[in-house]
Amino acid sequence: MKTRSSPRATVRRTSPNPIRLHAKQVPVFRALVWRHYRRSGRHALPWRRTRNPYRIAVSEIMLQQTRVARVLRFYPKFLKRFPSFRALARAPRREVLAAWQGMGYNRRAVALHRLAGEIMIRHRGKLPRDPARLARLPGIGPATAGAVAAFAFDVPSPFLETNIRRAIIHHFFPRCAEVRERDLFAVAARILDRTRPRAWHYALMDYGSWLATQTKNPNRRSARYRRQPPFKGSSRELRGKIVREFLARSSMAPRALARALGVPLPRVRRAFADLKEEGLVT
Repeated sequence: MKTRSSPRATVRRTSPNPIRLHAKQVPVFRALVWRHYRRSGRHALPWRRTRNPYRIAVSEIMLQQTRVARVLRFYPKFLKRFPSFRALARAPRREVLAAWQGMGYNRRAVALHRLAGEIMIRHRGKLPRDPARLARLPGIGPATAGAVAAFAFDVPSPFLETNIRRAIIHHFFPRCAEVRERDLFAVAARILDRTRPRAWHYALMDYGSWLATQTKNPNRRSARYRRQPPFKGSSRELRGKIVREFLARSSMAPRALARALGVPLPRVRRAFADLKEEGLVT
């Protein structure tokens, strides 16, 4: 299947004018996305086969900055251990972190644990439907709020994530050197199929994921784009090692950690202080 480009948009990075799309752009683009979804959509993904708000929230937090293949390995095991907001809220944080190991970005596990507690205490065990209320919860920013609202409740709320950005930039901003987030969001709202928001966002994300195999990364032209630094030798790698050491032992002082990991003590102390602030170690 070849990529079909829609009529050239003329919006520039510095343009003060509202986004204007040609009359045929939206229906042509929607037809392209739906056609790809019918032929090549990832319909079998487990979080797409449920309407359970808890299961969808877990999947969306897991999918933040993480490849689908990795989430597929951990998602069923995590749900088996913590099948509901109630079960997750009642679990000790140490158990939640242990179940999360291998997913990366351990602070997401802490945020998910806090989310479960807040849902049980302040929302009577029910996840809110409104994206604005969702966005105020731990671990859920505007993008995840829009995704959870769409996938759990079929709410027609536009949102942006990596694959959606890629599809929009490729088709609607082909000649822009840098694309503002507000312009991307304006197009996302304009192209949204409000009759089928859940299926539409799945289709759009699948199309953007497919585009990644066909084109140079259009997301580099997003004003929000930041190149991910190498993991090896990074503070992120060190923080993960420290969490694993703490899960394997009842306690460990920074000096002993430095010796065990072969890392200078000042680096360990900085990482340890960050982890304490985020609630990952005590």
